[in-house]
Amino acid sequence: MSLETGSSGGLGGDADPIASAFYPVFKRLFDEDGDFVSDIDVKLTQARIPDPVEMYLSRSLGLGMLVGAVFWIVGTAIGWAIFQFGLIDPETLGLGVPVPTAEMGALLRSLVVPITIGTTGIVFGGIGFALGFGTLIAIPYSRASARKREINMLLADGVSFMYALSVGGMNQLEILRAMARAEDTYGEVSQEFQSIINETEFFGTDYRNAIRQQSIETPSDELSQFLTDMLSIINSGGDMEQFLKDKKEKHLRTAKQQQEMTLETMELFGEMYMTLSLFPLLLIIILVIMSMLGDAETFLLYASVYALIPLTGVGFLVLVSTVKQDEPGDGYLRPQGGSQRLHETSQESLRHLGLIEGFVGNFKIFDRIKSREGTYLTSELLKQPHLFFRDNPLYTLALTVPAALVLLAIAITSGRAPLTPDGWISNPVWSTFIWVYVPLYLVLIPLGVFHEWNVRSRAAVTGKLSENLRKLSSANDTGQTLLESINSVAETSSGKLADEFDIIYTKVNYGMSLRDALVEFNNKYHMPRVARTVKLISEAQEASSQITDVLSTAAQASENQDDIERERRSRTRMQVAIILMTYLTLLAVMAILQTQFIDVMAELTAGAEEADGGAAQQGGPDFGAGVDPSLLSLLFFHAVTIQAVLSGFISGYIRNADIVSGVKFVVVLVTLALATWVVVG
Repeated sequence: MSLETGSSGGLGGDADPIASAFYPVFKRLFDEDGDFVSDIDVKLTQARIPDPVEMYLSRSLGLGMLVGAVFWIVGTAIGWAIFQFGLIDPETLGLGVPVPTAEMGALLRSLVVPITIGTTGIVFGGIGFALGFGTLIAIPYSRASARKREINMLLADGVSFMYALSVGGMNQLEILRAMARAEDTYGEVSQEFQSIINETEFFGTDYRNAIRQQSIETPSDELSQFLTDMLSIINSGGDMEQFLKDKKEKHLRTAKQQQEMTLETMELFGEMYMTLSLFPLLLIIILVIMSMLGDAETFLLYASVYALIPLTGVGFLVLVSTVKQDEPGDGYLRPQGGSQRLHETSQESLRHLGLIEGFVGNFKIFDRIKSREGTYLTSELLKQPHLFFRDNPLYTLALTVPAALVLLAIAITSGRAPLTPDGWISNPVWSTFIWVYVPLYLVLIPLGVFHEWNVRSRAAVTGKLSENLRKLSSANDTGQTLLESINSVAETSSGKLADEFDIIYTKVNYGMSLRDALVEFNNKYHMPRVARTVKLISEAQEASSQITDVLSTAAQASENQDDIERERRSRTRMQVAIILMTYLTLLAVMAILQTQFIDVMAELTAGAEEADGGAAQQGGPDFGAGVDPSLLSLLFFHAVTIQAVLSGFISGYIRNADIVSGVKFVVVLVTLALATWVVVG
């Protein structure tokens, strides 16, 4: 392999001095034809990292050496410090090896400190090297795995798209080009086809050989098998349309099977969570009993409440995220060659005023129009802010977070919010309410309301999508053009989607192309599922207005998505129920522990101290003396509050693969915790 200097792929000192400096180390440690180097090379290709494998491994070694050196210095310093400051006595260290003479024993004792310091440095240095080298080695594996996951998720829709194009009359190479241009919808699947087209157009490779090469390099086994089968059809001159139809049905079935496996894994995780979330509760109960016996440190209770419970919840959330499949893509369509209106309106936001931005600077009148447009949009926003927050729920944080901080500052300055630990302990419910619950309610309730409104408004579009696509197919099959079919469905149907069809028909009648009208409709709601449907129809209608088979394919894909969605909701409902019931169990046990155990023991202890000749005066056990009921009430209240927040967000993520959807669960659960502690705390 060559080592020429280059800005992108070489190992020259100017391009990558670390890789260049450590290349001799790479040559000495690794066999360039070995399995490890070959595996890394394959993963770099699958992850679309353009570095040569020699450069990448040399850089990894360099980073590992640098991080290892830093850790070695830190480890050596720690080893020196523990002896210098008397944290460990050298006399206490030893292996108990018998020595023949006193001089030999003295020599061994004198070597204890330098050997320990050196060993600490070596251990830390090894950990640092493993972190530096291992992190870079893991990156291509992680990216390749993420690309494989997205490809497998989108492959069924991608094959449906290709089938629709073949029905529209496109030849094989045109289908590949169209698929390569559809990156805004099909993401990583489209990038795989871009590689095929680039090999064909820029390197003069025959497209059959390009397909064969991509089937080897793709990280997805399913896409690799698809490309291999496609190549067989191309070489044999078979019926490509029938092939794509069969593959479409196969991958739709595969998508359902994959969803079934994911849901089964989620059921297992639900059972795991029930056990994991109860572990901190059991530990807290044990620590409380030990505290009553005067045998436990309060620090362990703090660690259990403020460290163990959050770490358990966050760890489970990360675990779920490795399995839970969110829908890839942002839902926006960015077609190439679209009109200026479409290009400008697709960028419309708070900082971009839409169509007028494309004319600013040509004439002064357009500058005045832009100013008036900005004033108009601002006035509309102020008149109907609820519609803006419905479309952008997270923007509520820009108002609620400062409001919560101001309210908290007022409570502090007025003396209503305690600032000392003693103030928190003496009044646990009020202090937690003013410091935690008021800001939590103020931030989460508006966010949850507008987020749910946003979800329901978007769901109103997808609710009748499959039905309306079937109507479009039937109308188109009678001989109507696609535009006439859209008008027929708009007149004979109800709901938000029918209203949007009516808007599309009106826009086309006023001079807009049907493709641009469909894209504007999609970008208004920007849902990945709708984007794939609109992409399929907009591409096919450019070839012919009679696209009955294409519409039937879109309807079938949409119905398959509906089936998957219904199954997911049904199965995840049980997982959410398990999580919520587990939390309610934890809340009930904590409340019982507070009322029937802590308070009773505190009363018994107080009575024993007042009575003459008590057990303490007779030398008996000081049972319950270590109990501070107010402190335990505060810790229990914080424990159930933290658990409520975590359980709520986990429930929402399991339900919809969206962390914000858990806000409604959080508000309900923390309200239950507050109501319970108002009674028992």
